[in-house]
Amino acid sequence: MTTSTLSAAELIVWRTMLRAEARISRRLGADLLASHGLALGSYDVLMHLGEAPGGQLRMNDLADRVLLSRSGLTRLVDRLQREGLVVRQSCAHDARGLYAVLTTAGRARLDEATPTYRQGVRDYILGRLDEPDLAALGALLDKLADEPVAV
Repeated sequence: MTTSTLSAAELIVWRTMLRAEARISRRLGADLLASHGLALGSYDVLMHLGEAPGGQLRMNDLADRVLLSRSGLTRLVDRLQREGLVVRQSCAHDARGLYAVLTTAGRARLDEATPTYRQGVRDYILGRLDEPDLAALGALLDKLADEPVAV
């Protein structure tokens, strides 16, 4: 088998992983939207800002954390700014740099939505796995999250 060929079993695993991620994300997103009028991507931005010192992150760093392109993050932050949930601030030591900063309203929305998000994580993932499953999944995800070693 060449390196570009995938076996039937490998394709099944790959497609199952994609399907599971899509379904879980769709369910979490629907819960957040229905209960808080907040899309999953917006929650992700607010969560990362909420965890950052001072509630702020450079736009480039935030894009890396939420796995969006720079332009995709810019559009999302534009929407969050229109809603009053974040503001942009210039970086004092780098005129080209911009920070996304969580507002008081953004913190309140994050605090309201977090229990819904966590319950969804529990219902759709963690509650469906026992301790050995969690340990095995954690080990597998650690392997996949690591950068591949160049050969």
